[in-house]
Amino acid sequence: MGSLFRSEPMCLAQLFLQSGTAYECLSALGEKGLVQFRDLNQNVSSFQRKFVGEVKRCEELERMLAYLAQEIHRADIPLPEGETSPPAPPLKQVLEMQEQLQKLEVELREVTRNKEKLRKNLLELIEYTHMLRVTKTFVRRNVEFEPTYEEFPALDSDSLLDYSSMQRLGAKLGFVSGLIYQGKVEAFEKMLWRVCKGYTIVTYAELDESLEDPETGEVIKWYVFLISFWGEQIGHKVKKICDCYHCHVYPYPSTAEERREIQEGLSTRIQDLYTVLHKTEDYLRQVLCKAAESVYSRAVQVKKMKAIYHTLNMCSLDVTNKCLIAEVWCPEADLQGLRRALEDGSRESGATIASFMNTIPTKETPPTLIRTNKFTEGFQSIVDAYGVGSYREVNPALFSIITFPFLFAVMFGDFGHGFVMFLFALLLVLNENHPRLSQSQEIMGMFFNGRYILLLMGLFSVYTGLIYNDCFSKSVNLFGSGWNVSAMYSASHPPAEREKMALWNDSVVRRSRVLQLDPSVPGVFQGPYPLGIDPIWNLATNRLTFLNSFKMKMSVILGIIHMTFGVVLGIFNHLHFRKKFNIYLVSVPELLFLLCMFGYLIFMIIYKWLVYTAETSRVAPSILIEFINMFLFPSTATSGLYAGQEHVQRLLLAVTALAVPVLFLGKPLFLLWLHNGRSCFGVSRSGYTLVRKDSEEEVSLMGSQDVEEGSPPLEDGCREVTCEEFNFGEILMTQVIHSIEYCLGCISNTASYLRLWALSLAHAQLSDVLWTMLMRLGLRVDKTYGVLLLLPMMALFAVLTIFILLVMEGLSAFLHAIRLHWVEFQNKFYVGAGTKFVPFSFRRLSWKFSDDGAIA
Repeated sequence: MGSLFRSEPMCLAQLFLQSGTAYECLSALGEKGLVQFRDLNQNVSSFQRKFVGEVKRCEELERMLAYLAQEIHRADIPLPEGETSPPAPPLKQVLEMQEQLQKLEVELREVTRNKEKLRKNLLELIEYTHMLRVTKTFVRRNVEFEPTYEEFPALDSDSLLDYSSMQRLGAKLGFVSGLIYQGKVEAFEKMLWRVCKGYTIVTYAELDESLEDPETGEVIKWYVFLISFWGEQIGHKVKKICDCYHCHVYPYPSTAEERREIQEGLSTRIQDLYTVLHKTEDYLRQVLCKAAESVYSRAVQVKKMKAIYHTLNMCSLDVTNKCLIAEVWCPEADLQGLRRALEDGSRESGATIASFMNTIPTKETPPTLIRTNKFTEGFQSIVDAYGVGSYREVNPALFSIITFPFLFAVMFGDFGHGFVMFLFALLLVLNENHPRLSQSQEIMGMFFNGRYILLLMGLFSVYTGLIYNDCFSKSVNLFGSGWNVSAMYSASHPPAEREKMALWNDSVVRRSRVLQLDPSVPGVFQGPYPLGIDPIWNLATNRLTFLNSFKMKMSVILGIIHMTFGVVLGIFNHLHFRKKFNIYLVSVPELLFLLCMFGYLIFMIIYKWLVYTAETSRVAPSILIEFINMFLFPSTATSGLYAGQEHVQRLLLAVTALAVPVLFLGKPLFLLWLHNGRSCFGVSRSGYTLVRKDSEEEVSLMGSQDVEEGSPPLEDGCREVTCEEFNFGEILMTQVIHSIEYCLGCISNTASYLRLWALSLAHAQLSDVLWTMLMRLGLRVDKTYGVLLLLPMMALFAVLTIFILLVMEGLSAFLHAIRLHWVEFQNKFYVGAGTKFVPFSFRRLSWKFSDDGAIA
């Protein structure tokens, strides 16, 4: 792990890869993940690059593997996922792998196709069997019926479907039978009536059991129908209507003997199909089980191979078309690893000429690389969400490891709630290697990824809870209170002291609803509480007033220290980028402006805490009034905090007033002086541009850096170019905007830190309300019903504490802590305009299978 203070130094390297060893070299680089490739073919479309054919081959292999994975998932066969990923396949094995996958795909498709045909035939035969069973009761055929000599039968005695009756009518009777979906029965019957004009008789009945549709495989409810018609034209219409409604039509036997023979044949065929289908499924499962053993490793190999060819398409060819040239960003600390990877790839391919590399100078800004581990990754993610740091500037994540959970705890300060959060995070940390936790999604995944942030937030909340002496809204008396109530009774003091002090007696105690402890009375205040707020304040009626004053002043002190620290960190940036003039013309005026006003406010707060005691507290001046009078210059003199206060305040105001024009005009005028005082502004040194490309500030500084480094003067030919690039108006406008934003921001940002007080107050009051409405209500019930009521009250109190005070209040404090870091702290020194270093690494690829069997 590298330094968290700055991003790692990078260099631009050029790789010369022999055509025969390029694949193996990139495979070795992908396993180590050392370099980020630059695309040297940006003007070439994806379909015109050299290795587009190999990429298509990899996509075809991915398609085959995805089909295998889907079939394996459909057969409920577990897909093994190994912990270690195999290396990219050698080029000699690629064709062999492709042939094996093609052969396996063809075999699977053929077996699956035969299985679907057998299954469809089986379902059709089962439907035919049910149709014959149900339609047996539809038509009454009486072979022993003796014909009468009536010209027309009576409708109430003979069925219209009776054969002898139809023969006497002289019509040719026909039948159409089958199955229809339940939802189409009514529309089907209406269509038959309208089209056939009543020359049909439809009889239908619902099947007792649901059957699977042979076409879709869906289990639905079916109706068996039998349509009797006479006339060939009517028959053609009936068949077309059946096709239109997707009916499953089956031949209807004309005699009972034919029906019996068909049913016996269907029973035999169904048994044979069951046997053949089971054998086919067993063979298919054997093939899929064998394929499941290697599908994971092959999917990993194909993904790696595809990534290699995508990267090779970013390389350019030399004039001989025998060597690939690549440009990569590489950390300087990994150059030796890069050379070893190229040597390993060349050795593996057996090439006689090894691939090699060399570094090249550039003025382009490199990407930003900050190495993290599982502890610092979460804090770095918070900073990167604001913006990836510019190259080599100070990284706020190092300091956020302490300041972020501390500011959160200031707003969330409660010993009990912090301890519950700490235990939850500790449970996640101890089980961080559990596969279900590491693969969790949504909210649980967010908690797991930020487990170390939660751990520190809970730990710091325990600390601030001890300082506030707040545990589930109740105080804990660990060391004994520093206040003595008995010392307020008049009997404990001599008569001479009783007349000077307002002491208690029995009548005062009986008549007064509120009793006041006077710390100026000897023996009442015996000394401060060893850690945090004295527990006696939990009983005081002015507790909220006291805590508000304490937390408000504490918030202002913490905020000003936090912002001042941000301005100081900006000095480290100026020193590193060799812009010392920014220290004197930007950072120092900013510090003076901030400290002469708000630093003096901190001084007054601490001075009043240290100098004034309980006896002199009544004559202590108001800090707010004194701070306002510092700017208003009142005509009447005030008592003040100390002697000579007015002269000190006037001096501080004068320094503040002088710092503002320096902050506005110092840097632009200095750059203009450099520009007019030099004959040429260019530089012949190698290295990187440490500010934004083509900035006027860099143009002006190039000349001064040449003088410091002893560089020879440049030729007159560069004068015209650099003079055109310098724009004093743009520099002035940028500095004015930055200065206005900083001066106004010092006031608004200081007020913004009062959210530390506001959220701490809200959290304490909400916790107190929850205790009062639930736990105190359950504890006050008499012993007869108290236990029965206390248990559900405790359960409800625990649930509301977790969801309201821990989750909702915790999320609120978390977001406010993020805002304080992003807006109030980081804007003092952090630009965040860089690009993240994205190495070519196989670890960035995903090897997981989705729920439907597809490879993610």
